[in-house]
Amino acid sequence: MNWNYPTSISLGAGRIVETADECKKLRIDAPLIVTDPELAEFTFISDLKENCESAGLGANIFSGVSENPTGENVEEGLSAYKQGGHDGVIAIGGGSSLDAGKAIALMAGQDRPLWDFEDVGDNWTRVNEAGVAPVIAIPTTAGTGSEVGRASVILDTEAHIKRIIFHGLMMPKKVILDPEITIGLPAHLTAATGMDALSHNLEAFCAPGYHPMARGIAVEGIGLIKDWLPTAVSDGNNIEARSHMLVASMMGATAFQRGLGAMHALAHPLGAVYGTHHGLLNAILMPYVLVANRPAIEKDIAWLAGTLGLSPNFESFLDWVIGLREELNIQNSLSDVRIDAERSAQIAKMATEDPSALTNPIDFNADDYEQILLNAISGSGL
Repeated sequence: MNWNYPTSISLGAGRIVETADECKKLRIDAPLIVTDPELAEFTFISDLKENCESAGLGANIFSGVSENPTGENVEEGLSAYKQGGHDGVIAIGGGSSLDAGKAIALMAGQDRPLWDFEDVGDNWTRVNEAGVAPVIAIPTTAGTGSEVGRASVILDTEAHIKRIIFHGLMMPKKVILDPEITIGLPAHLTAATGMDALSHNLEAFCAPGYHPMARGIAVEGIGLIKDWLPTAVSDGNNIEARSHMLVASMMGATAFQRGLGAMHALAHPLGAVYGTHHGLLNAILMPYVLVANRPAIEKDIAWLAGTLGLSPNFESFLDWVIGLREELNIQNSLSDVRIDAERSAQIAKMATEDPSALTNPIDFNADDYEQILLNAISGSGL
């Protein structure tokens, strides 16, 4: 199955074998395959390299991507890109590898440092557009939807801040959704990444402002996750469930051009400071943020609950979220993942400064964020 929205997308089991042909269509003669150390050990990565080489392409693998990709990862990948004489990137993996690959492609032809392109003001205008390399994105998780995003979230290790690097040309030219290569993902990561996809769709739905197209996509994405995430976790070999979750993940990233919110405003600094998995943080924070936002979103959430076949009220939706977390063995509190209140004031202040806070339904101040955080740490207030 093929379609274009917002970029060229191919969906189907086994379609990773088409990557070399897609490189040729994009006039990529020497792709750099960007992935993480664990995935680099999987045979589909070595097979991908061999297939590219068999097609006459000069492929190499860069696997130095951390769970939370850093500026140093991008610099090392850029060095590999230049030393190998590459002219395009195949980013394959979870959101970390996709973000790192897009950032490497952006930096391929720039003479400014990476942080000069942080998504602040008109920094994007600094990009030498002719120097941005084409990207083919192949997600191996159904979570971030980074394969259809125009940005990368990169950790500044000196400042302990996750920075968003943005430019319209960072959007991959081609996306290949192959559910077969997601089968090896363990159940706990399938759950955490799936909840990340839910957080994207849900926060996009709740964001203020008028964007009916994004809102409609978010509703459909949430429906797919409700129907298929439990199956993807309980039966990891289910190709149909894996396929639907890849699509729902991509839909979340398409929808969140409407905005995100307090889940991400808190998850970004928590991930930067504690190194905890981003999707797991969003999953834990989700009900606490829903309750905090209730005065502004209750009517919309009641409508959403009705469309999902739940009782059309806020409580039924909240109960579904909490029940889904339990079914997926997601922890109930941040203390369950070794996050305590010692740095709660610092995290709360960082949350107010995170770009995601700008589109939360309520303009929370630092005290508000700290209370949400304390509730999520203690597992109270639901």
